[in-house]
Amino acid sequence: MISRETIDKIFSSIRIEDIVGEYVSLKRVGSNLKGLSPFQEEKSPSFVVSPSKQIWKDFSSGKGGTAISFLMEIEGFTYPEALRYVAKKYAIEIEEDKKEISQQERALHSRKGLLYKIHEVACNFFQEVLWNSEEGEHIAKAYFRERGLRDEILRKFQLGYSPAEKNAFTKYAMEKGYEKETLEQSGLSIFRETLPEGLDRFRDRVIFPILSFSGRVLGFGGRILGNQVKTAKYINSPETEIYYKSHVLYGLYQSKQAISRKNNCLLVEGYMDVISLHQIGIEHVVASSGTALSIDQIKLIKRLTENVTLLFDGDAAGIKASFRSIDLLLAEGMNTRVLLFPDGEDPDSFSKKHSVDFVEKFIEENTQDFIEFKADILLKEAEGDPIKKAETIRDILKSVSFVSNVLKQEIYLQKLASKFEVSMSSLFSELGIQKQLTERASRKERIPTEEKKLELMREEKMEINELFLLEEKLVGLMLKYGDVILTRRNEKNDPYEITVIEEILAYLEQDSYEFLSDLNRKIVEEIKKGIENNELRSGDFFITFMDGRITEKIADVLISNHQLSEWSTRNIYPPNMGDKIAQQVEEDLLIHKYHYVVSIIENLDQSLDQIRDSESEENYWDSIKKIMRLKELLIKLNAKLNRNPVTKSLN
Repeated sequence: MISRETIDKIFSSIRIEDIVGEYVSLKRVGSNLKGLSPFQEEKSPSFVVSPSKQIWKDFSSGKGGTAISFLMEIEGFTYPEALRYVAKKYAIEIEEDKKEISQQERALHSRKGLLYKIHEVACNFFQEVLWNSEEGEHIAKAYFRERGLRDEILRKFQLGYSPAEKNAFTKYAMEKGYEKETLEQSGLSIFRETLPEGLDRFRDRVIFPILSFSGRVLGFGGRILGNQVKTAKYINSPETEIYYKSHVLYGLYQSKQAISRKNNCLLVEGYMDVISLHQIGIEHVVASSGTALSIDQIKLIKRLTENVTLLFDGDAAGIKASFRSIDLLLAEGMNTRVLLFPDGEDPDSFSKKHSVDFVEKFIEENTQDFIEFKADILLKEAEGDPIKKAETIRDILKSVSFVSNVLKQEIYLQKLASKFEVSMSSLFSELGIQKQLTERASRKERIPTEEKKLELMREEKMEINELFLLEEKLVGLMLKYGDVILTRRNEKNDPYEITVIEEILAYLEQDSYEFLSDLNRKIVEEIKKGIENNELRSGDFFITFMDGRITEKIADVLISNHQLSEWSTRNIYPPNMGDKIAQQVEEDLLIHKYHYVVSIIENLDQSLDQIRDSESEENYWDSIKKIMRLKELLIKLNAKLNRNPVTKSLN
């Protein structure tokens, strides 16, 4: 693990405007910087960076956080990967906390490091052969030129060539000091008793490097150039400790920013489909590289967008295989559309024959909703047969059953009812059956535990719960103004000083308040630990936390949406939120207490019948007296707040 000292050094050195500025064009507006969201299409800038607070907030997507969380969002880095990336950028030496790493973990880290390094060496070797050897020039480059690829696109995708010599790369790597065991583990070389000198897996093939989300070489795809019947046209690296076929998408590294910008991902089948579309300027495209689409691959796309368009040629087997991909995408909450190219065409060939404008217009005009697509394909087989038509409807309903959003389901059912001229009631009935079948067939239990159900119910209640909103406000005040000193007076009217954090904590502990939000509870527990150590932990303290939910909350609290408006350019200067912080804290505590008392009264009211039926009459009247005392307290709180009593609360 990276040591705490190194993490602190990284956060003290990092300049958020430098990091974000590599991805977003920023313009200074007052003390902040503003630009277009890198996560969603927009015309008016809603992305704000605060250099003074070292945080960012994207009001279009709701995301926010630190420079580290930005890299995790935009690049797909893990927390340690983002830290290492920044450390390298600022020339900070990484210190590992050796005590927290077991010997087994250290060995695994070292082994993975070697695999990453040997793949980087191989990628450079294959490119060197392509660009600087006679064999690469006359064989590999000739092939790429025949496919219509320009030099800049070859470099963009780091394409290369593995020479025909049986162990050219193996010899090269061993001369550099890499051992036979590492070469075998990487899958780049094959050793047998009859071949002790080794054999290159990708010999005599053009090479397509397969990169991670952050651009590290994980493996390779290789295409044979001759017409050898006994040899597979394409081969991929075997799975290793760094390469899992179902966890990567070809072209994602080169396409991720365009996917975020377009808020859509085109999903194709092969390497050349991705590369050819990029060459004409359509860059929001990735490929599953011949493997069946997996949930892990869908989650990679979902980091960038929830909108996917599947692009297929007219091959019947491929179309039928797409049905499974559609169901997986729907189950993961993706908005799914499909495009079929004309017979004999695929994205590669079609993009070579037409301009970018033509291809974009063709995709826009011919893309179908998955229901229309599936219905058109299956109805061709039904040919007016009512039984087959019913089977077609059931098949489409099976796909709809994977959609978790109820509103989306109803919209799909309306389309289906209109297209097949059947009633909504019969579709709803059949959908219920399909859902049951889907759940039975699934190996993974989708039914939440009782604990999860309660948590979901609590979250749904929180959305409309005034007490939760006030809880959020109090935690926000501690994070934003926690170290501000307030002057108060005690019962004898003597003045005393107290910080915002201490006053709010004292209130919460006095009333034994139980938090509705686990995140707020976690933040307040950290603030309490700070008090125990004579430390005031406000917003800045939480900036280095690994928990992305916390850093996003810090951004929500510290950057408000009024900072999007350039008021100063119009000589308008609105009051700062903290100008009357003493009064604000006092009022917010009173309002929170009011709603907290209301919630206690409501709970007691609901339990009265049960107390009367199952407990003694004395307990019943004790509860009645408690409710009366609490209602008297509400009247006093209303008086302090200078407002009329809330009728509902006093009934």
